[in-house]
Amino acid sequence: MSERDAQRIVPMIAYEDAGGAIAWLTEAFGFHERPEQRFTADDGTVIHAELERDGAIVMLATPNADYRGPKRHRETCEQARRWQDNPWVIDGLFVAVDDVDARHARAAAAGATVIRGLEDSPEAGMRLYTAEDLEGHRWMFGQALARDV
Repeated sequence: MSERDAQRIVPMIAYEDAGGAIAWLTEAFGFHERPEQRFTADDGTVIHAELERDGAIVMLATPNADYRGPKRHRETCEQARRWQDNPWVIDGLFVAVDDVDARHARAAAAGATVIRGLEDSPEAGMRLYTAEDLEGHRWMFGQALARDV
């Protein structure tokens, strides 16, 4: 089975500046670019790229010059501002990690907007936090809580 077959669902995220997002997501959230999977248009716009973390892939691109990310959308649209006025993930991603506290510190140091700080969620069996990336896409990172034996 190939690597792509093992990951049956691959998130695809649009960015106004996919090149800038690659650099930011690498620094803030600890992804690694798969450089052989970066394709650019003649003007340098990233039209496809892949980031990896622990074998899982996220694809991203700048679809066209008219695309606006969630952050810019809510700055110009009252309805978008209202539906994003909460600390939860909306059309975002969940990433399971081994050390959520270290991931949180790294993201905060890189300037991620933490919209829900570190907390233990016994109902979910996880310690987690939620942050927005540089264009307003929401990411939740979680680590399984230790279980009493």
